[in-house]
Amino acid sequence: MKKTFIVILSLFIGLSINAQTTKGAKTVTIVCSQGFQGPELWDKHELPIDKSGYITLFDGKTFAGWRGYGKTYIPSKWIIEDGCIKLDSSKKGEGGDIIFAHEFGNFELEMEWKISKGGNSGIFYLGKEETNADGELEPIYISCPECQVLDNENHPDAKLGVDGNHKSTSLYDMIPAKPQNAKPYGEWNKVKIRVENGTVTHYQNGVQVLQYKLWTPEWVEMLQKSKFAEDKWPSAFRLLKNCGGVEKKGLIGLQDHGNDVWFRNIRIKVLD
Repeated sequence: MKKTFIVILSLFIGLSINAQTTKGAKTVTIVCSQGFQGPELWDKHELPIDKSGYITLFDGKTFAGWRGYGKTYIPSKWIIEDGCIKLDSSKKGEGGDIIFAHEFGNFELEMEWKISKGGNSGIFYLGKEETNADGELEPIYISCPECQVLDNENHPDAKLGVDGNHKSTSLYDMIPAKPQNAKPYGEWNKVKIRVENGTVTHYQNGVQVLQYKLWTPEWVEMLQKSKFAEDKWPSAFRLLKNCGGVEKKGLIGLQDHGNDVWFRNIRIKVLD
């Protein structure tokens, strides 16, 4: 079942974006949750917003607004290096996925990513911190869509799935990114994900590579043909069928798949 407070969070943060000018620079106030289990705690962050309406979610210096999925802190394997968020697989300590702890509904998300040789990661959107009937946290990847991050040439996952739907910027295990124009490992790729009233579009390196519509019979049909099908993975099917919940909002997340990966220039434009 889903923690009741998640609904409260969505209602509250919908009113929390308040643009203002501070010392000549325009900023926006974002309210983020410090944890998904009570007591409810909130942080306010003043983040830059540019003339085109993009809010900077990562300033290259701090993890302001970010935390581990299901945690109140950033796991130690996630570090800031040369202005990037990096998953350092060689670092001892705790890993796990991380999230920007504010729920977004209609938005345009942009970032750049770079993967290590043979590496695998992902970008989540409309995510929820869901729990099962026993109160145990479900993984984020069964609650929301995943935009794949992959070294297509050296990771075996690129050859799995159907028609290349495990390759970079694909809707993981459902829709392949075409044309597949990813740059090799060690080079920067730019991704944009646009979500507007259920229509989702992925762009890779400036090219539209896929589009689909959430919460439709076609969406359910895609789920039934994937690894998340009802008869294969009932809890995943249930959550993904209604991803974003009744509010149709959710979290942005970055995946720890055990390989080094870097993210930078993370920004979002709210379209609500």
